[in-house]
Amino acid sequence: MTGPLRIGFIPLVDAAALIVAVDKGFTAAEGLDVELVREVSWSNVRDKLNIGLFDAAHLLAPVAIASSLGLGHVKVPIAAPFNLGINGNAITVSPALHAALMEEIDGDRFDPLVTAKALARVVARRRKLGADPLTFGMTFPFSTHNYQLRFWMAAAGVDPDEDVRLVVLPPPYMVDSLANGHVDAFCVGAPWNSIAVDLGIGHILHFVSDILDRAAEKVLAVRQTWADKNLDMVASLVRAAVKAAEFIEHPENRIEAARILAQPERIGVDAEVIQRTLTGRLKISPDGTFRESGRYLLVGREGAGRPDPVQAAWLYAQMVRWGQTPLTPDGVKTAMAVFRPDLYDAALGSRPPSEAPAAFGAFAGPVFDPDNIRGHLEAFEVGRWKA
Repeated sequence: MTGPLRIGFIPLVDAAALIVAVDKGFTAAEGLDVELVREVSWSNVRDKLNIGLFDAAHLLAPVAIASSLGLGHVKVPIAAPFNLGINGNAITVSPALHAALMEEIDGDRFDPLVTAKALARVVARRRKLGADPLTFGMTFPFSTHNYQLRFWMAAAGVDPDEDVRLVVLPPPYMVDSLANGHVDAFCVGAPWNSIAVDLGIGHILHFVSDILDRAAEKVLAVRQTWADKNLDMVASLVRAAVKAAEFIEHPENRIEAARILAQPERIGVDAEVIQRTLTGRLKISPDGTFRESGRYLLVGREGAGRPDPVQAAWLYAQMVRWGQTPLTPDGVKTAMAVFRPDLYDAALGSRPPSEAPAAFGAFAGPVFDPDNIRGHLEAFEVGRWKA
């Protein structure tokens, strides 16, 4: 092929492995000439990947699955040979909503079931007063952010389609939308939650790792037809991303990594904000309260880079639960086939792990079983999905 590989990305910290791979020379060491192209919205990234303007992309994991199923757009099978991030999202609320929730809180404010029940009481009180429904921003209909918000709310009986409004906003626009009162809260990846807190217009209510133990967030995505024709380049991209992830995860490298990511043409925010994300120690309130979690964002540690098809099955189950697609055996098979641990293992010359990945659990409901999606969904709420 002629010209550099063009890879699209959104300015988020979970693009770190791609950005560092290029800017630290890991891709060049693999013989790759890569041009990173910054985009604003996930629809732009998806469309340019699907029609071939991008060779690869930093992509929402559910979008890769939706494209392969032909949901919401044209059907383009996608392969994801590397996980760019596990976890990394947070739910941020306005000062007014935070105060309302704290008035209703009954228990540990870091327990998502406790806050969901407080939200249910706030929603009921607003309805009684005739107030408009609360508005929550999320990044895309086929997004972990959408499913994480819904999962959290529904655990306390809040219907995300009837009791509140969910609206789509590109990640860089979340903060302005909160500041302008267009939304009362949002779920987005770093650094935009921290930016809202630093500006005094938001409180981080939850890390998404409070809601789901281990959530596949973004993937390195390529078209399946492109991967079939360019297996050597796929392997080189994976190796470069693995080296970058390992670099980022070493504590002594995080200041340098944050500076690389902070560049105006990359994420374009203060390096100190990005460093908080990489260390998992975030300021969660304008008063300076900090909270730390070793699981806030996993870039390379704990096997985060190796795709796990069970994660894809869970995302497909959420699409089914919320009426985006019917449950079918072929649908499950197609979704799980998007996540390609075989390509990851081939790139590294490694064997599959001898132990299965940890069970996929959440703060509510049973442990997820990809072989019994129907039973899993029935355990939550009869009638909230279509068989």
